[in-house]
Amino acid sequence: MSEAKSEDTVAEGGGVQPPRSITIRRPDDFHLHLRGGAVLEAVLPSTAAQFARAMIMPNLAPPVTTVAAANAYREKILSARPEGSDFQPLMSCYLTDATSPDEIERGYVNDAWIAAKLYPAGATTNAHHGVTDLPALAPVLERMERIGMPLLVHGEATDPAVDIFDREAVFMEQSLLPLLARHPGLKVVIEHITTAETADIVRAHASRVGGTITPHHLMINRTSLFQGGLRPHLYCLPVAKRERHRLALRKAATSGEGCFFAGTDSAPHFKSAKESACGCAGVFVGATALQCYAQVFDEEDALGRLEGFASLNGARFYGLQSNDGTVTLERTPCTAPPVISVGDQEILVFRGGEPLPWSVKGAPR
Repeated sequence: MSEAKSEDTVAEGGGVQPPRSITIRRPDDFHLHLRGGAVLEAVLPSTAAQFARAMIMPNLAPPVTTVAAANAYREKILSARPEGSDFQPLMSCYLTDATSPDEIERGYVNDAWIAAKLYPAGATTNAHHGVTDLPALAPVLERMERIGMPLLVHGEATDPAVDIFDREAVFMEQSLLPLLARHPGLKVVIEHITTAETADIVRAHASRVGGTITPHHLMINRTSLFQGGLRPHLYCLPVAKRERHRLALRKAATSGEGCFFAGTDSAPHFKSAKESACGCAGVFVGATALQCYAQVFDEEDALGRLEGFASLNGARFYGLQSNDGTVTLERTPCTAPPVISVGDQEILVFRGGEPLPWSVKGAPR
């Protein structure tokens, strides 16, 4: 495992103080929502300032289900990049009950997308087009298995009888583990894992299964949603779990194990849509992701493993070259803007408006 470079200082008496900065290879975000239109243009610069590449989620309205749609969406993202940016979107395909194995393979061999996303129907934002019968998707999964195309999984059961805090566990037991048994050659990423048990499943199948972990699931637990009143901007799916799960996720992310890697699940929603009678699920962490990851790794005395988690493990899983260039994080307090404006609407930034102990060198403070 590569160890990131850090600058230490020697304290009086010979002791070593915590590093002032850390330089890592440019990182990747392997789970990102950008939406479209004015929202895309408003939020993309935050990600492009921190990450060289990102896996773009396909749950638009309508979803990205065809090669033509994926190519068109990529062009919109490239056109929205800030001047001088070399950020590269990695596209994914939205699976439905009607997905064609031939279309899947055509998009993969022609570089329209590098992965396909499984949303159980109704699981999250714009997932009503998702898969209703997982075993019936076998022809598609068999084709993906044959060509080496990874499957990205939103791992939650959607039966309303299942408690929301148990949806991930039930899906893993009833759907994910049987799927892995039926398709022993299929590469799978379990997205935004939230439980200790799911982390153990990733470890147990690490030769072909990866797990992305978000900054917010490393920093909040389910109690955070209700501290001082209802906190709608911390509501996401999968919902944050008990404290023991948060601690298990921190252990997994900072362990140095190659099966875990960064995926922010940054999901912009207007403030008005979050603070409503039926608020949207999603946390916008695009503007503070690296600062939050650095804080967590620092708190876990694992700064030397941040590069593996953020810059190397995911690329290795997908068979991609790691990025050229580096980014430096400094132990200098910064405060991100509390909101990003989109016309007369606002998107609340996770931990925006409050001091963060780490900053990205060269970024506004």
